[in-house]
Amino acid sequence: MSNLVCSGAMLKCPFGAAPSTLNVLPANRVLSGAPSANIMDHVPMLNIPPFGMCNSLANPMVAAATAAALGALTPMPCIPATSAPWAPGSPTVQIANMPALNDSSTLACNWGGVIQVSMAGQFTVAVA
Repeated sequence: MSNLVCSGAMLKCPFGAAPSTLNVLPANRVLSGAPSANIMDHVPMLNIPPFGMCNSLANPMVAAATAAALGALTPMPCIPATSAPWAPGSPTVQIANMPALNDSSTLACNWGGVIQVSMAGQFTVAVA
């Protein structure tokens, strides 16, 4: 069983320099202290804040800065690019008519990172 993810959950990206915190808007959501998340909570800058500095050469800003530094990897500020929803989500629990987000789900960033939940934001509600 996985834990249900809610607002305030800690996120990590392998190319990010710092962890980030998931933001979930409280509209049409289950509230168990903090709003619970579903797989559609993947909007950059709204739900997924930056992870500090980005080290991925797939990120155009990092690639340009690295080229300007004659090939020396030059991290640039992270701007998440998450166009697809979290996967796979909970197969049995729905929140706002979408699968609930559990802490075993991942989110792909267009710059090559796979964002994971490192701490679900709560420890009392488990979902499949």
